[in-house]
Amino acid sequence: MKTIGILGGMSAASTQIYYRELCRLTRENLGGLHSPELLIRSVDFDEIEKLQASSDWNVAANILNEKAIALERGGADLLIMATNTMHKVADTILDGVSIPFIHIADATATAILNSGFRRPGLMATAFTMEQNFYTARLSALGLLPTIPEAGDRAETHRIIYDELCRDVVREESRLTYELIARRLIDRGCDCLILGCTEVGMLLNQDNVGVQVFDTTLVHCKAALRAALQ
Repeated sequence: MKTIGILGGMSAASTQIYYRELCRLTRENLGGLHSPELLIRSVDFDEIEKLQASSDWNVAANILNEKAIALERGGADLLIMATNTMHKVADTILDGVSIPFIHIADATATAILNSGFRRPGLMATAFTMEQNFYTARLSALGLLPTIPEAGDRAETHRIIYDELCRDVVREESRLTYELIARRLIDRGCDCLILGCTEVGMLLNQDNVGVQVFDTTLVHCKAALRAALQ
């Protein structure tokens, strides 16, 4: 089994889900007492979030680049970044990194296309929804993504940073997310991308009326497949 390097901490809440799901998937695939070979570099998200808010993306990318290089030097055979938003500057983060990198948007698009869907709704941070680094990548692979209206985008973003990244799960926020998802479905979306690694704390296949693609779970499956090859 290859060693998966995880660049995490963005947020710590979602990185915990990555660890748990990779362990679960490994047990399901290999049985017995098997668990994944992992290296995790978890950064201080407070620093990264402030750089996001001030649009200092290059500074944030350089910080993460150092951590990515350290994961490779530490013995990682492949690399994943446990966040959707920071894929905005993935090219800079990967400068000087030679091990394979599994892009979360590519893994998600592949899963959607393999399932026969084309028109995903996207719920994520405002950065991921409103800037084109993510939606353009989905479109280039043949999808037709739809994002929520402005007010719903703002509320989706607020709940992520004010609640989910702090490991706070509120039922009223779950209802809000369910309503936003329903409005996307009403606009013609045939599936839903949980496009922030924390959104799965509120939404899942049980409370959404179309097929759900949780990027955290999709990413974990793609990473484990690569590790087991």
